[in-house]
Amino acid sequence: MKLYTLTIKPLSGFGTALKGDSIFGQFCWQAAYDSALLDGGLEPWVEKYPQQPFAIFSSAYPTLPGETPKFALKRPDLPLSLLFPGTPGKNKREGALQRKENMNKRWMLVSEHGEIALHSVEFVNSEELITRIIQHDSAHTCGIETNHFARSLIQSHNTINRLTSTTGKGMFAPFAEMNTFYHPDVTLTIFVLLDPEATDIVRICRAFTTMGRWGFGKNASTGCGRFQLVGHHELSLPSPKAACACYTLAPAVPEKGTFKDLFFTPFVRFGKHGDVLVRSRNPFKSPVVMADEGAVFIPKSRNIFEKPYIGRAIGGISKSMPQTIAQGYTGYLPIDMES
Repeated sequence: MKLYTLTIKPLSGFGTALKGDSIFGQFCWQAAYDSALLDGGLEPWVEKYPQQPFAIFSSAYPTLPGETPKFALKRPDLPLSLLFPGTPGKNKREGALQRKENMNKRWMLVSEHGEIALHSVEFVNSEELITRIIQHDSAHTCGIETNHFARSLIQSHNTINRLTSTTGKGMFAPFAEMNTFYHPDVTLTIFVLLDPEATDIVRICRAFTTMGRWGFGKNASTGCGRFQLVGHHELSLPSPKAACACYTLAPAVPEKGTFKDLFFTPFVRFGKHGDVLVRSRNPFKSPVVMADEGAVFIPKSRNIFEKPYIGRAIGGISKSMPQTIAQGYTGYLPIDMES
């Protein structure tokens, strides 16, 4: 497989988080309507997906423009004692303050070279991250606090009866939803593994251009989920040297019997069909328990590093469309936890 990064610039709020499995689902809908995105169309690749994934998408991560390290990834789901070894402080008070400070360092800065040396990597909090991202000559305000690269804000909506052109009983029927808005200077990076037998980066970019124009995820019809594809870049596949673990880049379902230890935050995907199946009798998918991005899987054998992804396909999650699949695969970065 080949590894690329896609850089996108958010243009609106997002009602659905930019996680790898959701991005994969929307790409499949793109391929369903544009058969040229995958050689031979979508259906044969869906059948081969459990043995031969045609594309694997990561979640979206902040990009550090013009810097090395280049990407800000979620802090690994490891105990703080492993992430921040050393002196806890001269006394209990200083130790507690140090632990509190370390807990706020939710971002890990990495380069595009692949392997992560855990004990030498730099961790930062959200304020330090946006300081590195923001352009000093930026005049953007947008009502978003400058010490956060993203904010969850409430947007008010109203329910309108299309038959009567009224808002329902009483004066109006308002409701509120939470959307995520990014700082205007933020760009996001998505890592893409693709099978050259199935597609290429030009067609992937075409799909993302369309996706950004029409909107990603929830409430796309009301303007949410808009983004601009800024560019793409090919990376070399990580070549683990001293690595002993895998850092996951998207929510994943690990293979049984492959790992001797796993550190992760559980994530339950309550999926729902998109497009025309939204109006089907049962648009909801079965819940799937996954390990969220930022998990650390320690394999039983170094053979795991022979392929650039881990995890497995997820099937049997829909009664409306039995052939539905979900991305339980994820790309990973090798971690050296010793040096």
